[in-house]
Amino acid sequence: MSRNSPEREPAAGWEVDAAAAATESLAAEAGEQLGVDAGAAGEPERPEREEQPKAVGRAPSPAPRRAPEEGDARVVRRLPPAPPLVPPRPAARALSQLVKARGRSRGRGSRRSSGSVRPVTVDSSKARTSLDALKISLRQLRWKEFPFGRRLPCDIYWHGVSFRDNDILSGQVNKFPGMTEMVRKITLSRALRIMQNLFPEEYNFYPRSWILPEEFQLFVAQVQTVKDGDPSWRPTFIVKPDSGCQGDGIYLIKDPCDGRLTGTLHNRPAVVQEYIRKPLLIDKLKFDIRLYVLLKSLDPLEIYIAKDGLSRFCTEPYQEPNPQNLHHVFMHLTNYSLNIHSGKFVHSDSASTGSKRTFSSILCRLSSKGVDIKKVWSDIISLVIKTVIALTPELKVFYQSDIPTGRPGPTCFQILGFDIILMKNLKPMLLEVNANPSMRIEHEYELSPGVFENIPSLVDEEVKVAVIRDTLRLMDPLKKKKEIQSQQVEKPFTSKEDINCELAGDSDSPEAHLPSICLKQVFPKYAKQFNYLRLVDRMANLFIRFLGIKGTMKLGPTGFRTFIRNCKLSSSSLSMAAVDILYIDITRRWNSVTLDQRDTGMCLQAFVEAFFFLAQRKFKLQPLHEQVASLIDLCEYHLSLLDEKRLCRRGRPHQRNPPQMNREAQSAAGSSAPQIIGASKLSHS
Repeated sequence: MSRNSPEREPAAGWEVDAAAAATESLAAEAGEQLGVDAGAAGEPERPEREEQPKAVGRAPSPAPRRAPEEGDARVVRRLPPAPPLVPPRPAARALSQLVKARGRSRGRGSRRSSGSVRPVTVDSSKARTSLDALKISLRQLRWKEFPFGRRLPCDIYWHGVSFRDNDILSGQVNKFPGMTEMVRKITLSRALRIMQNLFPEEYNFYPRSWILPEEFQLFVAQVQTVKDGDPSWRPTFIVKPDSGCQGDGIYLIKDPCDGRLTGTLHNRPAVVQEYIRKPLLIDKLKFDIRLYVLLKSLDPLEIYIAKDGLSRFCTEPYQEPNPQNLHHVFMHLTNYSLNIHSGKFVHSDSASTGSKRTFSSILCRLSSKGVDIKKVWSDIISLVIKTVIALTPELKVFYQSDIPTGRPGPTCFQILGFDIILMKNLKPMLLEVNANPSMRIEHEYELSPGVFENIPSLVDEEVKVAVIRDTLRLMDPLKKKKEIQSQQVEKPFTSKEDINCELAGDSDSPEAHLPSICLKQVFPKYAKQFNYLRLVDRMANLFIRFLGIKGTMKLGPTGFRTFIRNCKLSSSSLSMAAVDILYIDITRRWNSVTLDQRDTGMCLQAFVEAFFFLAQRKFKLQPLHEQVASLIDLCEYHLSLLDEKRLCRRGRPHQRNPPQMNREAQSAAGSSAPQIIGASKLSHS
């Protein structure tokens, strides 16, 4: 029985004299104390079966009911008093003993029951490959795990694959709806391409990409054009299947008309990218970086980056691609799942040697050679923030579809795996983003051909356990309650024993033994330097406003016409008939290339294309990002006036100064913002 359990009271109708009541109360308290001490020092936890209360002096029932757990509804059961454990005493003496016992426990028991907080409950039934690291994290935090689920709601649900692993109506879940779809190679490339059109200089960290099969002809034509202008250009391209993972189906080509590419063009959609031919090498080996990023909140946007990550190495010395070594996957591909099968893969428990090392060890090695580590971290942080800004608009659409406003649902957070490669000039380039980065803390060791054994990996455990544990610490639903209780003014101590008990209680703080949090906030910490990039995010807010039906992800023709009408975008040169034609043309083209055919209508990316068209038509002779910013300002202004009129009709007038359209200021902000981003300001602690 827990120390925080409510005291049992006699059932109504039970009449006992004062002596018997005092004796029974003392016996019950003594029994509870003995039960707590035995449980603390006795048998270990059994997560597969919930604890059953032990009745004193009763035969065990054939089918005992489930004991109430911490976190269940607080119901005080009124049971008859337990049989006395000591012979009856006179009433006066018994009452004196009771008063003395309660006086001695006042500084210990009462303060603990009023100051302690129940442990956070975590449902790990869907954790899958991250289960081992999660269990270690929960033991370090002293939280309560439910490995087989729980009938009552838990505080946190840890899913292994996606948001839909469980039907959840409350609490917190470690997946965002739509994240798996958003970081697929084609969807990610489209999202980053939109940002590259708006801000080409800021988003040059992603290699030039083409989406196949829809852009195959464009790919061939553009490559041929560049070759005609520069005959010495000998490019290499890497083909990545959209649905592939762990290096599956990736290969290199020199010629856009390569038979492998044209043969699988229609069967397997893919992204083809310009291959990074001059990566940074260590020990003559190519390597990449796996960084863990916590998306704590979508609105408002909160981003954290882990201070340490993993570096995965190839197992063959690197050479620039040529027709003879294009098929050498152990030379060109850094995927751990591929190189683990190489005979040259080196398992090591050291963080600075082997085929998998910590990123901090790489930084230490670069620092010893005079590399500016602050500049490297600054560029990586900038890359992460810009990538998340490109992903959030469509994530908002997914979120309102699965968890509409006003309906019950959980709050979400997610750990993402960013795969980054450093070029020879130390510029970071984004390879891909993983919605479900591997959290396994063991590696496979081949005992004999085809026979493998899982061996603990100290490097993985050092990095991944810290990421999961500190993510849970940041998402602690009882954190505010703990802070409030720690700030409450304690009553003055009445004795030396009370002081000793209080000091002992402080040493039992659940986080007193834990290291500092390894996740550092980068947004909104650096929001002022990056908010000018969030134009598509503002477009997504307009898009969601006119969706109309809760739960849908596509805009119908009526919603698009309402958007045009409410924002005053129609004119003599743009009639409503022209608006309808624009909607039909763009929607039809996007519906033919997108995989999601659940709803009919205009998706967010089609809406962004239409918005670009309207901005270029209305505001000419300006860069695209200034045109789009001006149109967004205009739409938000008209919609704010419309909202004020609706408030006035409801009898709630709201006075405000009329907003002025300051396009010059917006343009100045957009043009000067890239210069604000300084390496010294983004240095990682």
